[in-house]
Amino acid sequence: MSPSNILTRTKVPEVTLGFWLIKIAATTLGETGGDAVSMSMQLGYLVGTAIFAAMFLVAVWAQVRATSFHPFLYWVTIMATTMVGTTLADFADRTLGIGYAGGTSLLLVLLIASLLVWHRATGSVSMGTVSTPRAEPFYWVTIMFSQTLGTALGDWTADTAGLGYTGAALIFGGLLALIVAAHFLTRISATLLFWAAFILTRPLGAVVGDFLDKPVAAGGLALSRYSASLALLAFMVLGILLFRQRAAEQSH
Repeated sequence: MSPSNILTRTKVPEVTLGFWLIKIAATTLGETGGDAVSMSMQLGYLVGTAIFAAMFLVAVWAQVRATSFHPFLYWVTIMATTMVGTTLADFADRTLGIGYAGGTSLLLVLLIASLLVWHRATGSVSMGTVSTPRAEPFYWVTIMFSQTLGTALGDWTADTAGLGYTGAALIFGGLLALIVAAHFLTRISATLLFWAAFILTRPLGAVVGDFLDKPVAAGGLALSRYSASLALLAFMVLGILLFRQRAAEQSH
């Protein structure tokens, strides 16, 4: 890649259909993988959070130090945020006793605050500005908050609200469909719609992940968390290889 191309490209991918398919797979993997470590391995939510937080910090460090977009590095970092989001939300909701509603409210406040601080510091929260060491930490902290919020919101919708896993999946899938329609039919900010969709893919992945591995009596399919995680990981790798992975154009 020539120096001129590096200057006009970010270190995050173009937002395409392939991007969203891989993102949903990553969020679902975050649920099954996070539960596999904290529950199936019986390490607990706190230890699981520590493991994935370390993975997240190392991945973000590598992402910030990189001089160009690297698809596998980017998606490993996304995967780390989904897993730490799963165990962190479960730790807050179940171990600390905050509850799904309390956890969702707290994380929503943190997410909005992160976006506001990011916008104040850089002037934009667009994907097209994630090209400097100054913007990248804001981007990844915002993503981590959105992934953790999504876990709590998905659990609240499926369990506390009583919609079940399939009902919650239909709700979040329907909301995503409305965002797609708004993108094509309205003049609503593309940046606003992107973050709304990005946030909603996480609870969708959370309830789909729970549907895959929760007991049949609880409304799930009772699949092995390990096999479900491996299948989702394989889908992600295949998606990265098949779908064009190109850095998003830089906004000026």
